[in-house]
Amino acid sequence: MLQATVEPPVELAPAAFERSPGYWQTVLRRFARDRVALGAAVVIVLLLLMAVFAPLLVPADPYASSMLNRLKPVGTAGYPLGTDELGRDMLSRLMVGARLSLFMGITPVIFAFLIGSLIGITAGYAGGRTNNVIMRTVDVFYAFPSVLLAIALSGTLGAGMTNSLISLTVVFIPPIARVAESVTTQIRNRDFVDAARASGAGPFTIVRVHVLGNVLGPIFVYATSLIAVSMILASGLSFLGLGVKPPEPEWGLMLNTLRTAIYVQPWIAALPGAMIFMTSVAFNLLADGLRSAMEIKE
Repeated sequence: MLQATVEPPVELAPAAFERSPGYWQTVLRRFARDRVALGAAVVIVLLLLMAVFAPLLVPADPYASSMLNRLKPVGTAGYPLGTDELGRDMLSRLMVGARLSLFMGITPVIFAFLIGSLIGITAGYAGGRTNNVIMRTVDVFYAFPSVLLAIALSGTLGAGMTNSLISLTVVFIPPIARVAESVTTQIRNRDFVDAARASGAGPFTIVRVHVLGNVLGPIFVYATSLIAVSMILASGLSFLGLGVKPPEPEWGLMLNTLRTAIYVQPWIAALPGAMIFMTSVAFNLLADGLRSAMEIKE
C-alpha cells in the first residue's frame, strides 16, 4: 500500500492581499495559457461526465457475472477491456467505478476544506492563547501518518463507505487547518485589516469582508492537491477491505479482487490501478496549475 503522507507547506503566502476582479481575470488568463493544467482539467471534466452518465454509457451490466467468460483478455469481441475474475465486463465496471472512486476522493476533501478552514481561520485571526489551544489540538492528529490514521479510524469505526468518508475527512482536517492558520496569521495585521479594525468593524465583519477573500484561494489550491491523496487512501482502504464492499465497482476494491489474476491476465489486473494513477496525476497537475496561476507579483 502506498505510504502517502500529507505535509503542507510551512508558509503559504497569498499572491495579492487585495483581491480585485482584475486579479481573478489575470488568474484565469494565466491558467488558460498553462496547457498542462488545462489538459488535466479537461481529463477531470471527462472523468466527472463519465461518472455522472455511466449508467447510460456502459455497454453491459457491470454486475452481471458469467463463469464461462472469466478473465477474457483485452480486445475480446464484446469485451473491449476484457472481463474480471467473475466474468463481468471490465469497461462497464471501470466506468461505473468512477462514480464511487471520485466520490470517495472528492467528498472527504470538501468536508475537510470547510471544517479545516473554519478551524484555521479562527485560530489564525484570534491568535494568542486561542491559537495555541486550537493548533496544539490539531497537531495531535497531524502527528500520525495519514495512512495509519485512516486505517486506525476505519478499523475502529468499522468497514463501509460512510465510515471511510468520516475517517478520510478527519485525516485531512489537520493539514488544511494548518495552512488556513498560516495564511490568516500573515494577513491578520495587514494595513487594510488594521484600517477596518480602526473604523470600528467587528471581528466577524473583518473576517467575512477582508480575510475570507484573501485566504480561501490558497487554501482551495492546497485542498485540490489533497484529492489525489484522498483517492489513493480511499482505494487503499477498499483494497484492505475497510472501504466499499463487494460487489460495488470501486477501483481500489477491483484491485483487491483482481490481485490473484495478475499472473494470468496482468493487463486486466492493472486497469483499475491505471485509472487511479491517471486521475491522481490529473488532480495534482490541476493543483500545480492553479498555484502557478495565483502566484502573481504585484
